[in-house]
Parts: sequence; C-alpha cells; structure tokens
Amino acid sequence: MGTFRIEGGHQLHGEITPQGAKNEALQILCAVLLSGEKITINNIPDIVDVNKLIALLEDLGVKIQKKGRGSYTFIADDVNLDYLQSSQFKEDGRALRGSIMLVGPLLARFGKGYIPKPGGDKIGRRRLDTHFEGFIKLGAKFRYNKEEHFYGVEAEKLKGTYMLLDEASVTGTANIVMAAVLAEGTTTIYNAACEPYLQQLCKMLNRMGAKITGIGSNLLTIEGVQKLGGTEHTMLPDMIEIGSWIGLAAMTRSELTIKNVSWNDLGQIPTVFRKLGITIERKDDDIFIPKHEKGYQIQNFIDGSILTIADAPWPGLTPDLLSIILVVATQARGEVLIHQKMFESRLFFVDKLIDMGAKIILCDPHRATVIGHDFKSTLKATTMVSPDIRAGVSLLIAALSAKGTSTIHNIEQIDRGYENIDERLRAIGAQIVRV
Repeated sequence: MGTFRIEGGHQLHGEITPQGAKNEALQILCAVLLSGEKITINNIPDIVDVNKLIALLEDLGVKIQKKGRGSYTFIADDVNLDYLQSSQFKEDGRALRGSIMLVGPLLARFGKGYIPKPGGDKIGRRRLDTHFEGFIKLGAKFRYNKEEHFYGVEAEKLKGTYMLLDEASVTGTANIVMAAVLAEGTTTIYNAACEPYLQQLCKMLNRMGAKITGIGSNLLTIEGVQKLGGTEHTMLPDMIEIGSWIGLAAMTRSELTIKNVSWNDLGQIPTVFRKLGITIERKDDDIFIPKHEKGYQIQNFIDGSILTIADAPWPGLTPDLLSIILVVATQARGEVLIHQKMFESRLFFVDKLIDMGAKIILCDPHRATVIGHDFKSTLKATTMVSPDIRAGVSLLIAALSAKGTSTIHNIEQIDRGYENIDERLRAIGAQIVRV
C-alpha cells in the first residue's frame, strides 16, 4: 500500500496543466472497437484506470501503438472474442468500473458483449440497469450468471427504437449510443446524458461515419449505419482536475494559473467556486487564481438563507467535485450545506476532516453542514487512508493546507485518477513525498 507524506502550510506558485479527461477516456477508448480502421487518440491521461482499459483492449486483440506522450493509435481489425469468456477477462474486467462500456460496441459490431460485474470506487451503489435495459430495447437478449456475477447480451442484429432512459446516466447513454450507431433503423434516446464528454464521444462517432443529431441536448437521434471508419480525436482537459486545482489554490492561499482549461466546457464549476468566495479570473483559455490572503466568504442565497450546493446531471454540478468543495468550505467565512444526491457513501470521508479540526456536521449519508474557520484555526496534520479517488485528493488538499506533516495511505486510489500528481505538485512548490 503506497503512501504520501505531506508537509502542509506552504504557499504554492506557478502553472499547472490539467491532464486529459479520465471520464472521457473510458468512453472514447471503448469506441475503438466499433471500427476495424485506424483510430488515433490524443491527450490520453497516464493513469491506472485508463492504462488498465488499454491493456484490456490489447488482450482483446486490438493493435495498439504509442505515438508519443498521451497519443496512441488503435486498430481493432482482429478482435479475439474468445477472450471474453476467459478467466483472465473475468478477473481483469472486474477490476475496472469503465469496462462496462466495452459491452455496447462489442454488441453492435460482433453481436455479443460480456462483462463481469465491475468494481471501482466504494461510493455506494452504481447500478447497471440503464445500460442493459437500453440494449434489450434495441433487441438484445440478456443473461446473468449469478454464481460468477457475469453479464451478457447477444443479438443477431440490433434494431433502432425509441427509449426513455430512467436516469440520465453518462456511461449508460454512452454505451447505448455506441450500440445504436450500427443498429438497423433509427434510435431515439430521451433523457440522455449531455455532459461534454458524451458530446465528445458523439462528435468522434460522427467523424467515423455515424449519424447522430441532438448532440448536447437530452434528446439524441441516431440513424444506424452499416460500418464506421477511422478518425483522430483529442480529448478535453479533465474538469474534475481543474476543480481540484481551484480548490488547492484557495485552501493554500496560493497564486496559481491553470492552463488550457477549455472554459466553454466547464459549465457550473467556476460559478460554484465563486459562490464560495473564490476569485477566478479568465485569461484566454486559462484560469488565474490570485492569493486569497484575506480568505474567502461564502455567499448566502438572496433571501439570506444558508447556501446549499448540490450535485446534479449536466449542466448541473458534477458529483465528483462535491468532496473538493466541502474541503474548501472548511476554511471559508460562513456556512454551507453540501448535498450529495447521487451517491450514498461519498461523504463518509468527513470524519477524517473532523479529526483534522474541521467543523462539519454530517446530517445523514447525503448531507453535511460545514462551518468555515476563516483560516483563524488551521487544520491539523494527521494520518489518513484514501477511500476513493475523489475523497483521496480532497484529503490531499486538506493535508497541503494543514499545519504539520500528514500521511495518506492507499494512494493507489488517487493514482487511478490523477497523473503523476506528486511530481506535478512538487513543481509548484508542494512538499510531498511518495513513500
């Protein structure tokens, strides 16, 4: 189990560039299975979860060549479908949540897709019903082996249909879209997710020859085509990492520039941090955060009531940033209610912040009230274990602002989502060592 040792209380300075978006990468990489022609993908983050998926694709028979940092070519012209029934696939697929998105393209192109029940973060239930109900509506037959926790869908030919999704699931929408692009006829998906990463997937598929309209809305129309070709695609910067660096700058009262953030794809993120009192300046396509020497003050609602920040499907605030926002609020002036609606276990890391001296009331598994210290009392260093990717980085930010030396164990969780995070933080002045 890896460990970070962090000496907190130092101001940081300089520039930091966000990695390619993890959540986009997991969709885009699975989409290479839809074509036998060469597909080039740029700005792929060098992180554990993405590298696991690339290894899975290679085991499936996809020809992969690294062109340079974050740039690969993929040719899926000789896919080994027997691998899907192997014990190795059942083990490797289970270790990666994103492996579920292999099913849609495999089903569309080869008539069958299998996956073991995926693992991933321990943040509560993340059901797969939306994915498989969509495949069934397209004409697939579903089966589930309870003993091996192994899912399968098969179809001689998928047929387009109308469907109303029971939830605007990003991965569910992506999976169904990838299945529908090669289906016979027209598929209409209502209550579709419309996150920028899903938009990126649809645009890439259209460049490959798909016919998808309504991109960016919650109503997608897909006219099935016979086959897809190759393309080149560059991924967006990771909006979760951008939000993490905004929070880091505020908590350490540092002057930071976050480079090449793709402002038009950030949605509510700058607005929500500004509601916490954080100054965010736009400089071309960069974000500049000045030193908050006098701290930052949480806004109230216009009627004077306490601010509530909640997650919601896009264009609402992504749930992946609520833990960062909660940490940032611990040193603000004022109070805020954090409402995590979409996952029931993501706030359970607050006990570690309370141990560090934060004033937090955990109301229930979904809500926490934070009373800010206004930097009049710094957080205290402690020893912690990272429970998942986002909580782990939130604790890391807390440790960088705390007085003394903190230790974070199980940093493999952080490595699953953040590329060389210790090296990049040291480059802007952080005192962090990987043990």
